[in-house]
Amino acid sequence: MNLSHFPLRVAIGAFFLNSGLSKWNLEGEAAAATHGMAVGAIPQVRRIGPDVFARVLAGTELALGAALLVPVIPSALVGAGLVGFGGGLMRLYLATPGLREPGSVRPTQQGVPIAKDSWLVGAGLTLLLDDLFGRMSGRRRAMGVHLARNCGRRRG
Repeated sequence: MNLSHFPLRVAIGAFFLNSGLSKWNLEGEAAAATHGMAVGAIPQVRRIGPDVFARVLAGTELALGAALLVPVIPSALVGAGLVGFGGGLMRLYLATPGLREPGSVRPTQQGVPIAKDSWLVGAGLTLLLDDLFGRMSGRRRAMGVHLARNCGRRRG
C-alpha cells in the first residue's frame, strides 16, 4: 500500500464499518425501505427478501470497510470495490424519480444524501489508477536503471 493512500483508506474504511454495523440488524420497515429503494433502481433485487437484502448490504459494507483498513490488500483491489459499490449508488441516484432536478443530474434536496456518495467512485478510481500506474512507472524506472547500467558495456 502506498503511504499516501493510508488517510483515504482509513477514513472510508471506518465509515463503511460504521455503516455496515448500523445496518446489520435491520428488520421490518427499515429493511423494507432500504430494499424498496434498491428495487426501484435495480428490479432484479425484488427476488431477494428485504431482511436478506439488508444483511447482504451490511455484509458488503463490513467486508469493504475491513479490506480498506487492512494494508496488505492492494489499493487497486479495494479501489475496484469502491468503484463497484459507488457505481451501484450512482445507479440508484440516477434511476430513482425525485432525486434529481428534471432534465438534469443536479440533485434535489431528497437526492443530496445519495448524490454525495459520488465521492466513492472518485476515491475508488484514485486508488485503482494510482496503484496500477504507480506499479507501471516503477517498472519503467527499474528498466531505465537497468539500461543505464548496461549502456556502453562491451560483451565478450
